Order: sequence, then C-alpha cells, then structure tokens
Amino acid sequence: MKKRNLLVVLLLLVSLLLTACTGLTDTTLDNDNKNPQSSGDKTDTQTDAYATGSYDGSEVTIKFYHTMGQDLRNVLNTYIVEFNKLYPNIHIDHSQVGGYDDVRDQIKTEITVGDQPNIAYCYPDHVALFNKAGAVQTLDSLIANTSTVTRQDGSTEIVGLTDAQIADFIKGYYDEGKQFGDGKMYTLPFLKSTEVLYFNKTFFDANNLKVPTTWDELETVCAQIKAIDPQSIPLGYDSEANWFITMCEQTGSPYTSATAPHFLFDNANNRTFVKRFNDWYNKGYITTQQINGGYTSGLFVNQDTTTPRSYMSIGSSAGATHQRPALVDGAYPFEVGIAPIPQVDAQNPKVISQGPSVCIFKKANKQEVYASWLFIKYLTTTVEFQADFSRASGYVPVIKSVNTDQHYSEFLAKADGGDHVAALSAKVCLEQESAYYTSPAFVGSSAARDQVGQLMTKCLTVTGDVDSQIAAAFKEAVDECEYQS
Repeated sequence: MKKRNLLVVLLLLVSLLLTACTGLTDTTLDNDNKNPQSSGDKTDTQTDAYATGSYDGSEVTIKFYHTMGQDLRNVLNTYIVEFNKLYPNIHIDHSQVGGYDDVRDQIKTEITVGDQPNIAYCYPDHVALFNKAGAVQTLDSLIANTSTVTRQDGSTEIVGLTDAQIADFIKGYYDEGKQFGDGKMYTLPFLKSTEVLYFNKTFFDANNLKVPTTWDELETVCAQIKAIDPQSIPLGYDSEANWFITMCEQTGSPYTSATAPHFLFDNANNRTFVKRFNDWYNKGYITTQQINGGYTSGLFVNQDTTTPRSYMSIGSSAGATHQRPALVDGAYPFEVGIAPIPQVDAQNPKVISQGPSVCIFKKANKQEVYASWLFIKYLTTTVEFQADFSRASGYVPVIKSVNTDQHYSEFLAKADGGDHVAALSAKVCLEQESAYYTSPAFVGSSAARDQVGQLMTKCLTVTGDVDSQIAAAFKEAVDECEYQS
C-alpha cells in the first residue's frame, strides 16, 4: 500500500515538472489542435479552449518582446496608459530585445525552459520555428469568440473581432497570419512595410525619363541613364532575396511550399530571369547590397561626382529618410520621387509584405492568453495608435480606417520628396493594398530565403558559361536548403 502511494506521488511530481517546463497544460495543447477552422470564419463549430469564455478581470502581467527604439516605446507607453483605463489589471511589461533575429533567438532559448513571453514581434519564419515546440497560440477561436468582456468604464466588447474589424485589415497583411500550411491563424499584423522604387526626380525630369512600371521599361531607362552618365550604376536593389522571391510571385513561378516538397525554386523560369539580371549587371545597369558592400541608398544619395552614383534604388518603404540626400546650404540637392516597384504585368501587381506581426504564446493560465489577445487586438484595431505609430516609425498602418484619423490625413497631405519623404513613402504603400503577397512559412523557409539571396549575388557576377554556372548555383542552393531543414 505504501509503495502504491509512493508511485502516485511520483507520478504527480512528474506531471507538475512537465507542466512547469512547458508552461502549458495538457488541456491547452489538446484543445488547441482539435477541429481547426479557417481564420476569421465564425461559423465553424470549435472545440478550442478559447472558443468561449473571456478575460475575468484577473491581475495578470503580460510580457511583450519587440524591437522598438525609445521614440516608438514612448508611443507604445502612451497607448498602454489608454489600454489600462479599460483593463487596469492587465499589466504590460514590454522590452526591446535587439533586432528581429535577437527576439527570435531569445524566445527559442526560453521556450526550452517554459519561460517564453506572452507576446512577441515576429516574422512568419520565426513562428514556424517556435511551432516546432507547439508554443504559439492559434488565434482562430479568439477571433471568433463572441463572449462579452466588461471594461473598467462599464462598457463591454466581444472578445473576438467583429466582421467589420476583420474587413478593415488590409487583406494581404491579415492573410500573412495563415501562411503556415494548416489553414490556422497564428499572427496579427502590427505595422508593415514593403519595397518601393526611389528615383532622383530632379534628374528624371531634367532628362525626360519615364519612371518604369515594368522590368522591360526599367531595362530601357537603365540604358538611357547609362548613356547620360556612363560612370553611374542606374539601379541599386537592397535585398537580393526579396528580388528573387518577388520575381517568382510576379511571374507565377514556384518558390517554396508550406507542405513537402518545400523547395521548388530550381526551375527554368527562375533561371531565365536570373540570367537576364546577370546580363544587366554585366552592362553596369544594377548592383545589390551584397555586391555593393552596403545599402544601395549610399549610392543613391551620393553627391560625389568622382565616384559612381545611382539614380534609382529599390529598398524598404520604412527607410525613406535614408534615401533622402543630406541638406546642402539648407536645401536638398535633389527631390526624391517614390513609385511602386516595377512589375512583370503592371495590371496584376505583386509586392512583398514585410514588417512586424505579433503572436501570442501558449500559457497554462488562460487569463494571460485572453489578456494578451485583448492587448494586441487593441493595438491593431485602434485607429489612433496605428496612425501615431506609423508616423513615428515609417511603417504603414495595417487597417484601412486609419484614413479617418485627422492627424494621419494631414501627415499624408504633406507628402513630398524632401522634408516629408516618409509620408510620401507611406502614401505609395497605402495605394498598393491589393498587391501585397506573403510567402509560405515552414521550418526551413528562412533557409530558403537566405539561399536564394546568396544565389542571386553569385549568379549576377558569373561570366563565361553563364547557363551552366547558374544551373549549378540553383542546384547547390536547393541542396543546402534540404540539408538545413
């Protein structure tokens, strides 16, 4: 009898230790994986642990990892105060954890001991990595939860998102949350960026050059610029990986898949456009960040006539102020123009969606999950926060209704190629809301991105038997992806 009691005690201790290590209960894990529904679909029967119920006013502390500098933390703190007027017992403990990869790496370590945060900035690749441990809370049932929660001021709201709130998200940004191959929603978009074409408007106007809308037109204008300024490198492209992935999307050619086989980018179509860009490089039309040895904005803003300069630069929309030249005698040497990146088909544009999303991590305490959800729901659906954070960060809001904010409308109205270049960049981004795409996310998608970026760098610079060298580089890249995954 004593042995039996001892066995029971030992089993209980093992159970408690397992729960402590994961931070999750068996019920949470089991319920979260039953009867998955499409994100935003409120009609399916759900058995997820968060399909019903709501935050009960408990005192909870929510740990939030991000990459915000001091200026952005100030904006966030302002809105935490506003959030706490509604939910005073939800305490937000937020901290900057270096860059995006630093956030990823710290969480990856903390998951192993059950000490992951409640909320984090994330990219799809990061979520796929965290989900190797099943650590990320799916959002479908939280989105669909129609239970009511009472706020401090006596008003109420439903736990989930209304149909109007879902429709208010820019679709391409919202859909990024379900790019994981299982139809479930794992993230909400926080603030976003994309790539845009920066061009020297003063130079273009003086030489009657047309801003290119297609890659064919880009090739033509590069040749024209080269004739005007033979020493120039007409175009700098900051992200080799983005260029490759975007070309796959624009041409409708395979890149990767969330389900096996994952790595599909070694095909004739992709080798063809890479060979074309190799020809452009050898004609002196283009360079990239890796080849240039730094961001190509350095060439774009260069005013030294003894060294090469560029007249176009493709880079992040959030970096617009870095694409503006320094003042000289109180004036900008040239006016910056901003346009969408060139397309294969200008009538069917595709442009990459980037910038932080947020995810919630599973916790044994359901009230922490509800509280985390209410906080990210507040930040992503509140017009004033989205507007203020956008103006402070250079990223663009993820909801369309931000256009109703007077201050943001005034911000956009000032858009120009000088002092208000960030507003001009945001305006161009918002005009492309139907063009955004995201790539599948899976364990190994980060390796694919790294490899196609290296592939582009290598293939642009090869000479001699270009076809065989490009083919070898593609095969090597796929082999490396498969080895790493």
